Amino acid sequence: MVRTMNIQALENGTGKPWAEIEEYLAGIGADQLTHKEIAQRLNDDDVATEWWAQSVTVAYEQQIGRRQPGQDCNGEYSVSVSKTLPGTMDNALQMWLELVDGAESFSGIDISRGPEVNSTQKWRYWRCGLTDGSRVNVNIYQKSEGKASLGIQHERLESTVQIEHWRAFWKDCMSGLGK
Repeated sequence: MVRTMNIQALENGTGKPWAEIEEYLAGIGADQLTHKEIAQRLNDDDVATEWWAQSVTVAYEQQIGRRQPGQDCNGEYSVSVSKTLPGTMDNALQMWLELVDGAESFSGIDISRGPEVNSTQKWRYWRCGLTDGSRVNVNIYQKSEGKASLGIQHERLESTVQIEHWRAFWKDCMSGLGK
């Protein structure tokens, strides 16, 4: 089942009841505005700021049927899964590299580009493209001392069915990490 936006989390994050946000959105004619315009108005009018403005906009677009859960504003779908691992970012990257060493495909879809490994002071990245046109991004950051977060984002999917397939696949894949 595809997950929809958590209204309670949005209310907690914005400090406003969803009914008040809905009333505001109706008042500005949000159903006639683009995603960017809605988020900007929410932010400018201090209804919801920055990240919360984006999240509120997505929830509203799902509510009015403009966007399905997991769908971006370009009509593509993506799914993300993450896991906290012991050690540093470099330890987490090494665990991932060992897990996927020699892989030529994921769930029967061949790798068409990469993989590529990059790093910055705050992040470690692993990326590849698949022959179905989708893209897999692994992003790792230091969550706290002795703990790193490894997140897999699979982008450019075509449907909610693919979201659920890949969510299960990547969760299963990650289950062996950090043991």
